[in-house]
Amino acid sequence: MAQKPRVSRHMAASPTITPSLAEILSFCEEDPVERVFLENVARRGLGRFSAAKKHGRLVALCHVGANIVPSGRDCGVFADVTARSRARMLIGEERAVGELWAEAGSRLPVPREDRPGQPVYALEQLPEPGESGLREATTRDLDLLVPACAQAHFEEIGIDPLRRDREGFRWRTQAQIGEGRSWIWLEGETILFKAEASAWTPSAVQLQQVWVDPSARNHGYGTRGMRDLCRKLLERTPTVCLFVRSDNKPAIHVYESIGMRRTISYRSLIF
Repeated sequence: MAQKPRVSRHMAASPTITPSLAEILSFCEEDPVERVFLENVARRGLGRFSAAKKHGRLVALCHVGANIVPSGRDCGVFADVTARSRARMLIGEERAVGELWAEAGSRLPVPREDRPGQPVYALEQLPEPGESGLREATTRDLDLLVPACAQAHFEEIGIDPLRRDREGFRWRTQAQIGEGRSWIWLEGETILFKAEASAWTPSAVQLQQVWVDPSARNHGYGTRGMRDLCRKLLERTPTVCLFVRSDNKPAIHVYESIGMRRTISYRSLIF
């Protein structure tokens, strides 16, 4: 568990601004994989943004919503807006999160988990075909996907979303299906592979909740499903990316086996 940092004697004093969409997109273009989530929510008009400028251009950006997501240089400048939020998670590129936590941590709850060094993987080249039965999910799959997505969330975050907000979670799962952001491979009623897109921009798709039913694990279904999903997505966007817990060795093996390369590291502070 992370310790609260002591109040810094070097609290960032630079003023923050509310950036325009054009400024956000220009900033995200500098690193489209690291900033795929920021660009996605900006394009969709979701949440609030705070930014810092230097010499007329953004040098740091922070999304303020259910999660706090900083990016750029000297992210301690977002300490005040972070302290006023009731975010469930502080997540993003490891150095940016560290800078923000150093400044804001003394005014936030002690996180129940601190996960540094989460590898971010990216893929630009088509992997070999997986020859799976992967397809886009439909509303007919909803009753199977809701508990599967909830289990994937619990395995990743340690919180059962169905206990916290059953109807809201079901609605969000259905919305992902309706937006064409959910894929599934079924055998009977067993999910051999499923995944969702948590962010989608012209430059990259970020995957989340990659999951295989526990009864079907260790048979290669995850690798085959990932191969076919990445092939589908790379027909529409230049890069497929995701991040993963550093201790999830089976998942890391799957991603590396299909040719994904490690890029940067994320850090997550879960409250």
